[in-house]
Amino acid sequence: MCGRFTLASPAQAVAAALGLPDFPALPPRFNIAPTQAVAIVRELPAREVALVRWGLVPSWTKNLAQLPLLFNARAETVPEKPSFRAAFRNRRCILPADGFFEWTGVAKSRRAHYFTRADGAPFAFAGLWERWLGPDGSELDSCTILTTGPNELLARFHDRMPAILPREWIDAWLDPALRDPARLSGLIAPYPAEAMHERAVGPTVNSAKNEGPACIEPA
Repeated sequence: MCGRFTLASPAQAVAAALGLPDFPALPPRFNIAPTQAVAIVRELPAREVALVRWGLVPSWTKNLAQLPLLFNARAETVPEKPSFRAAFRNRRCILPADGFFEWTGVAKSRRAHYFTRADGAPFAFAGLWERWLGPDGSELDSCTILTTGPNELLARFHDRMPAILPREWIDAWLDPALRDPARLSGLIAPYPAEAMHERAVGPTVNSAKNEGPACIEPA
């Protein structure tokens, strides 16, 4: 799964790593959590960056208060799941990031682990986005991050990992003309373990209320 991530790289580095013509200068964030606003890249059909809620709200939702927090979606089941199948065909996106966290241990002894690319460059989570229209005419755009089976590195910490798209697959994932579930599912695979790095970090990140570089300081 992926319940926290970071995006602190300069805008130019994000654009270069993901093959984007540009990317807005956003405040660095070291502890992004579900329900917060996150940056996504999508095509409508022109490519754009948007800030949306992390935690997908299906368009048919009647009561937001009773909705489970859909911040992750299993890549293997999104083609059939009612909450995700329309977005999988029609509303895919990427979420720029430069690291994410997983935890080991239980209760007060939990330890956070921070995962990045081995070269430290930004990368793209595969995501879905959706638009919800409220009864009063209000709009809410939201998103979820796809997960897949772990690579050899992540398997030591969790039985899932976020789906990270290689740069050369980003255009295909965002292409609104590509709607074949088999071809889309073929773009999702565990990111190579040898291209990733892990380190244990201190307890600052354990609270979603905390922000700043201290969240990624080594333990």
